[in-house]
Amino acid sequence: MGWKEAAEPVLTRMPAVRRPEGHVPFKRKLAWTAGILMLYFFLTNIQLLGIEAGQADDLFGEFRAVLAGEHMSLLQVGIGPIVTASIVLQLLGGANLLGLDTDDPRDQVLYQGLQKLLVIVMTALTALPMVFAGGFLPAQQSLTLGGFTFDSTQIQLLMFTQIFIGGVLILYMDEVVSKWGVGSGIGLFIIAGVSQRLVTGFIQPTEGGFFYNWYLILTGQMEVGSLVSGDGLYTLLMSDGGQIIALLTTLLIFAIVVYAESVRVEIPLSHARVKGARGRFPVKLIYASVLPMILVRALQANIQFMGQILNSQTGDSTVISLFGRELPWLGTYSDGQPVGGFFYYTAPIYDTTDWMWWTGEVAQEAWMVMIRIGVDLTFMVIGGAIFAIFWVETTNMGPEATAQQIQNSGMQIPGFRQNVGVIEKVMERYIPQVTVIGGALVGLLAVWANMLGTIGAVTGTGLLLAVSITYKLYEEIAEEQMMEMHPMMREMFGKE
Repeated sequence: MGWKEAAEPVLTRMPAVRRPEGHVPFKRKLAWTAGILMLYFFLTNIQLLGIEAGQADDLFGEFRAVLAGEHMSLLQVGIGPIVTASIVLQLLGGANLLGLDTDDPRDQVLYQGLQKLLVIVMTALTALPMVFAGGFLPAQQSLTLGGFTFDSTQIQLLMFTQIFIGGVLILYMDEVVSKWGVGSGIGLFIIAGVSQRLVTGFIQPTEGGFFYNWYLILTGQMEVGSLVSGDGLYTLLMSDGGQIIALLTTLLIFAIVVYAESVRVEIPLSHARVKGARGRFPVKLIYASVLPMILVRALQANIQFMGQILNSQTGDSTVISLFGRELPWLGTYSDGQPVGGFFYYTAPIYDTTDWMWWTGEVAQEAWMVMIRIGVDLTFMVIGGAIFAIFWVETTNMGPEATAQQIQNSGMQIPGFRQNVGVIEKVMERYIPQVTVIGGALVGLLAVWANMLGTIGAVTGTGLLLAVSITYKLYEEIAEEQMMEMHPMMREMFGKE
């Protein structure tokens, strides 16, 4: 008996959101999407019951824009478990260890069930150390609810249960949007989180806001200084928190992503039976979208998460120790942040204060900073290309799957025989190369934006994701409206 036969009774019984039986009107899709978005914001504003307020450290703080959710809320883990489960499945599928054929309806059900089971397991594995190790989410000493008094251990169990329920909720919220709404839940939650941080970072009148330092200069509380030192001009130009360079970086990311989304190779198509019916299949520069970047950053987040857990077990020592031996090559920490060793070099560059060593704000030597930049750049560029390839293959966007979709829609490439194999060979000229180039380019853009900083400290990756997902959401809404106006097109393109 193989693993599929043994696991089938469990995987096929995993709760699932029912698919719509027919066409879902566009207005109803928008209503479902808006409803889930409101529920998401509602859940992010519900604080965990039993937590000691003001003393919790966000393990995913620098990755929060990518992993969504909200610190100390029901959605503490965000989309992290979903992304981690996707990484595991993509790696297993890429190595052909699962033995699942996604074209087989039975294997599709098993794959979806396995993905949900993995998300639930990852939610538990992420929440456990957050609550029970290192004091990252410190519990109150006692809590009275409905006449019952809970001790600290019971409160920790209560907190774990809340985080676990929130992780499961976000899994099914994503599924509702994917089946009944517009776009995907993961993309929607990232847009929501990044947009909120951008708006807050731009308009808040306190420290970290865009206009805060301008206000200090105008009121005489900060000297103008010079461009290379001092408070005023230098702070406006270089400081973290969204100043002049951060504003320019934010605007440039918007412009570059919109331009890159419009760069494409268009393969002409004609309908085999309807004379005069023509179309084009666009192979975009960012063919795999920027979603593989979530996988790369999530992998980095999990590495840093492990470092934080190990550091929390070292007590007063700043050096990570295992089995009673200090291992400085593995990691040295100061104020909860890696300052040396493996976990320092694998930590992403977050803003200008992480790499501009000549300003005196960086404690590390120049060669250490250069190695960290090189590792981050290599990780993002190569990782972006690799995960883009996995993404294309697992989402049926590869040459073979694309050729089959074109064939099924009744279209063909003019000048070529109407044959799946012929269409596939044409697609192989473009899709693999564009996938690798696009994935590497997105990784490069993410590192560059992170190094210069962005408004609201959303990180370059978060901003890149938000802009690209919003652009694709706009395209999908336009396509849905067109399908609504011309019902016959739904039948032609298999949307019914």
